[in-house]
Amino acid sequence: MTGRADPYRQMRFILEIDGIVKAGFSHCRVPRASSGVITYREGNELPTPRKLPGLNEYGPLILETGITDSSIELFEWRTLVEQGKMDEARRAAAVVLLDAKGHPAARWTFREAWPSQYEGPRLSAVADAVAIERLVIVNEGFGRIAFEQSDEESEAGSERTG
Repeated sequence: MTGRADPYRQMRFILEIDGIVKAGFSHCRVPRASSGVITYREGNELPTPRKLPGLNEYGPLILETGITDSSIELFEWRTLVEQGKMDEARRAAAVVLLDAKGHPAARWTFREAWPSQYEGPRLSAVADAVAIERLVIVNEGFGRIAFEQSDEESEAGSERTG
C-alpha cells in the first residue's frame, strides 16, 4: 500500500540567483504562466469560434526580505538595469521549496531574470517592525522541476504510515 503524501508547507524556501548569495526571503510570490487565447472563425464553419493558443506570458517573481548588510547586492543588481547593462543584469534564478526536514522538494527555474522594480522600506520611528525591501523580478520563462525522493526517505515514509 502506498504511503500518504501530504502537501509541502509554504514556509520553507530559498532563492538562488547567479552571482548573488542571498538565499533567505520573508515572502516570495512565484508567478503565474498563461497563454493568450486567439479566437478564430471562418464563415463556412459552425457558429462556434476556434480557440488557438497565443503568446505565452510569464508574470514577475516578487520577493520581500529584511534589510541587512548583505542585501545591498539586490539593490546593486537593480542598478545594473538602470545603467543599461542588461548582459550583466540578466541571470538564471530559482526558487526552491523545502520539505519539513529542509531537503529540496520542488524547484522553479527562471530564464533571463532581471529586477524591474526595487522598493525600499517604509520607515517609522514609532513602528515595532523589521525594515523590508521588495524586489520585482521579470523573466522570459520558467519551469517547475520535481525532486525525486531517495530510497531512504521512501522507506522512512512507509515505516511512518505503518
